[in-house]
Amino acid sequence: MEKEWAELTPNKKREERFRRWLTLPDINFSSLEAKEAYQARLQRLADVYQLKEPDRVPVEIPFGNLPLKWSGIKLRTAMYDYNQLRRVWKKLLYDFEMDTYGGPGGVLPGRLYDLIDYRLYKWPGHGLHVDATGFQFAEGEYMKADEYDALIRDPSDFWLRVYLPRVFGVFEPFKWLQPYTSIIELPAGYFAPYSHPDVQAALQTLIEVGKEYSKYREVIVECIKEAAQAGVPSPRRGGLAKAPFDTLGDTLRGTQGIMMDMYRQPDKLHEAMDKIADLTIEQAIASINASGSIMAGFPLHKGADGFMSLKQFETFYWPSLRKVCLALINEGIIPSLFAEGSYMTRLETVNEFPKGAVAWRFDKTDMATAKKVLGNKCCISGNVATSLLSTGTVQEVKEYCRHLIEVCAPGGGYILSAGASVDYAPPENLRAMMEAAKEYGVYKQK
Repeated sequence: MEKEWAELTPNKKREERFRRWLTLPDINFSSLEAKEAYQARLQRLADVYQLKEPDRVPVEIPFGNLPLKWSGIKLRTAMYDYNQLRRVWKKLLYDFEMDTYGGPGGVLPGRLYDLIDYRLYKWPGHGLHVDATGFQFAEGEYMKADEYDALIRDPSDFWLRVYLPRVFGVFEPFKWLQPYTSIIELPAGYFAPYSHPDVQAALQTLIEVGKEYSKYREVIVECIKEAAQAGVPSPRRGGLAKAPFDTLGDTLRGTQGIMMDMYRQPDKLHEAMDKIADLTIEQAIASINASGSIMAGFPLHKGADGFMSLKQFETFYWPSLRKVCLALINEGIIPSLFAEGSYMTRLETVNEFPKGAVAWRFDKTDMATAKKVLGNKCCISGNVATSLLSTGTVQEVKEYCRHLIEVCAPGGGYILSAGASVDYAPPENLRAMMEAAKEYGVYKQK
């Protein structure tokens, strides 16, 4: 089977992934109408990803944590009370018409994060006021400037014994472990660190983490299952992947560190990004194959116009990300690239992939320009401003969505969606997005 798969072209692999994706799973639909609606919604998405004209423009409504606000539930409450989390997202399913259902997976499991003592985030009651409505990223220099060689030589060992102990309190005792590659034979002495009470406590805590995750996951799966039975799919996108530059710049070196590395040790930076690219490729393919997905999602953090020059983008950011994308495309997987900020000066540079091979979601990039440069080759989405959804009127939202549909929808390959997550918006403004698609985004059937 693996040999047969390897002999397929990238296009044939992508066609096969879409065939599997569209094959109905074993769902006990609530009615025949629900089954037909499920099929129609999934086919609508499959068409736009493949640059075809569907029956109408699909919509991805940016719910985020908004259902909690509408239900009067604090974020911290939902993080620790999974029954409340379940209740709010089940209510959402029947309160809104939607093309896709994201489920409550965006709400972090509070007790799990407490157990692992995660230091990259601050959340309500843990670094933020108990009534805070969101999370904050706590950037730091979790990898030192002189540690590139250790990372490049053995990334797994560096992650386990250096990086994780700095970022997760639960892994702090792991810095005392020996490299696993040191264990050859006569192994007893190599396990001496596991006799230490701190290491044993950490391992016990990880067992508790696993039990807690099972409880949280049960709620997520239950909500997604009920949505599917009601006719609303939750497209599987194979999890999160990152541009290698972002992996280093976000959570390892930090913004200040990686900016200095671009000047002080560019060769080490390139070598590390190449190594991380290989790891990203392997992880993404394995995750997507396991989930039955067609797509890998990439939030692009540090490649925007305002962060670095075009020359720096083409030198440091794009080559390793391009390597990852090409490897996924070769496996029939669609990289879904979320261009945070503006990518106006990047569009020509990134326009090098085959037709239907990648999808782009834009934050502040002009959509008319994106359509002109990329629209014949890529599925595009985004750009409904969070400020408009938060403060605009229903009519203003519908009018803006109408304009985007008129500019981007011709020829297919367009999804109506927001440019970023929304902290607050009245429910009627999000309903207006769906209304606009149904009123202005219907294609003439041939």
